[in-house]
Parts: sequence; C-alpha cells; structure tokens
Amino acid sequence: MISSAVTANTPFWFRGHSEPHYSLTPSALRYRTAARRSQALSLISEFIRIADIKLPRPPSFDNQLMWAQIAQHYGLPTRLLDWTESAIAALYFACQKKDCDGVVFLLNPIELNRLSYPLKPRVLDPQLDNQLITKYLNSGVREAKRGSYPLAVSPVWNSERLMIQKGKFTLHGSRFTLDRGRVPSMAALFILREIKETLLSELERVGVDEMTLFPELEHACVHLKRHARLEFS
Repeated sequence: MISSAVTANTPFWFRGHSEPHYSLTPSALRYRTAARRSQALSLISEFIRIADIKLPRPPSFDNQLMWAQIAQHYGLPTRLLDWTESAIAALYFACQKKDCDGVVFLLNPIELNRLSYPLKPRVLDPQLDNQLITKYLNSGVREAKRGSYPLAVSPVWNSERLMIQKGKFTLHGSRFTLDRGRVPSMAALFILREIKETLLSELERVGVDEMTLFPELEHACVHLKRHARLEFS
C-alpha cells in the first residue's frame, strides 16, 4: 500500500508491463542458473571493447554505471531495471500486447532506498553515491534472500530516448527481484486487454505513441506504416 505520508512533492516512478506475469527483475538476473547469469553479465566487457570505437563520446572505462546504461539502451542484459517518471509512458508500454492483460507498477523510490539505507532517504546520484552504486554493479551472481534491496538511481541522461521517456533505474544487487509484498510503497494497476486498444488511441490523441517515445528514425517509420495501413484498409 502507498504511505499515508504522500504529499504533492512525493516522487513516484512507473513501469508498464504488457503481460502481468513478468517479474520486476533485470534482464541479466532472470536466468535460472548462476552460470548463465555470470555469462550474461560478462558480456559488458566485450561490449565496451566494441562500443568504445563506435560511440562519438564514450564514457571513461571506470564509469561502470554509464556503461551499464549504454548497454541497457542497446539491449544487452544488465542489472538495471527501467522505470519512468511518466505515468502515461508506462501506460503506453503496458498496452502493447493486445491479447492479454497488462499492468502498471508504481513505486516510491525514496521509500525503496530507505529500506536498506535509512541514512540515504533519497534517490541516489551517480556521482555522490558512486561507491555504493559500483558495489551493486559488482555484486555476485547468486541471490541472497536477505540481501539489500535494489537501489533507486537517477541516471545520467546520455540518450535522447532516456530524456524523452523520463527514464529512471532500479539497480539490483544480491536481491534480484522487487517483491511487492516486501516493498510497502509499491502498487499495481492492472490494464484489461479489452480496453488496451482504446487506451492506445486516447494516448495517441494526446501525443503519446511510438514516434514521440522513441526518437530514432526506425520508430518514425513504424508510425508511418501503421497509419498507412489504417488509411488504406
């Protein structure tokens, strides 16, 4: 349940799932075996070697969070889980698969960080809290049921997409999954499959679609082709 201490300035983050059964677990930690999780996380070293010559302004090699963000952006498994400050962006993602129900999760990031670090009741900063963030990024591949909760971290907005979507991250260390039963600030709003198409139409009416949420040209092409099919059907 949401705390009764909520005010107009209380931050909330949102995450939309197009299917309700997905867990709040980062991609690299979803693998069932420790060996597979280790293999997934080790890919970032090879990614850095390749991406360093392809990026116009690559981060320094010791900036682990920035590299994890970039890897996440391009689809590599990481310990990061995407969230957004935009409720309507999360609703858009929750409506993507029209043949099943969806869900929008809501999280108070300050209350999440307070669970493991009462002295840091705030969203963590990549520079001020670099030591703690790096510790989480270097966590092992075996889950500790009594480990520290995931951290709510403000990213460095290093891509236009991240800025447009008002992206945020939770960073998961030895406790892999955000469990709604253990995080009092979390809530879930289920989106029935019957209303997804209507919601997507209403979101597009207020300017929320694949072209506005994804600035890359390929998404503009998806938008144009979708409208062409509607016009000529």
